[in-house]
Amino acid sequence: MNPDAFDISILGPAFVAGLLVLATHVPMGQQVLARGIVFIDLAIAQIAGLGVIAADAMGWEPQGFAVQIAAVGTALIGALLLTFTEKRWPEVQEALIGVLFVLAACAGIILLAGNPHGGEHLKDLLVGQILWVSYGQLFPVALLTAAILALWFGAGKRLGHIGFYAMFAIAVTASVQLVGIYLVFASLIIPALAGRFHPARRQLAVGYGVGVLGYVLGLALSAMFDLPSGAVVVWVLATVALTAAAIAKRK
Repeated sequence: MNPDAFDISILGPAFVAGLLVLATHVPMGQQVLARGIVFIDLAIAQIAGLGVIAADAMGWEPQGFAVQIAAVGTALIGALLLTFTEKRWPEVQEALIGVLFVLAACAGIILLAGNPHGGEHLKDLLVGQILWVSYGQLFPVALLTAAILALWFGAGKRLGHIGFYAMFAIAVTASVQLVGIYLVFASLIIPALAGRFHPARRQLAVGYGVGVLGYVLGLALSAMFDLPSGAVVVWVLATVALTAAAIAKRK
């Protein structure tokens, strides 16, 4: 236990990264639950990660513009493919999302097979390195988040299937490079699940509240006990969500 571990220069950017992820993922998570396509986040995140892995395999600069284009490009291709399958085979859409996730994950493993640091790259992609995020990385993500939220709440249902999947792909691509696949999935689904136990008019507020509290407590506990931040935040998000659901049922 290390009570002196609360370094604001490290925890500050990590918390802001969490807020940016939650800003788009909480409302999108509600839509994902309503559509019954829970694992789309994992699939799109894995496809975006595959783009990053492929760019790295080609020797491109890890934080360079080309890598971002590769990640967004592969995620958008995956989103367009899921748009097609939803129209063509809606009854098995969830199964197809799962298959796409497995294929993208296995393709990433194959590409990393000859990389001596492949295991570490894969771990970073899944669990993330939220404590290594800098304010410099967050500024362009903040601009992107503002644009996505403006479209999401401004256009609403007029976005259609393609618009929804495209915006989702872009948001997930930015998020997965900040916090990793597991935390992106947890940020999308867990706050949205907690909100469903409350009246409709309060679901979004409850989702944001659960998410913010989960990140605050998770980052604090991970720093205090020197544990992996992403994994701890996921568990704390789940605990806070269960508490919020229990309070709603008691009322």
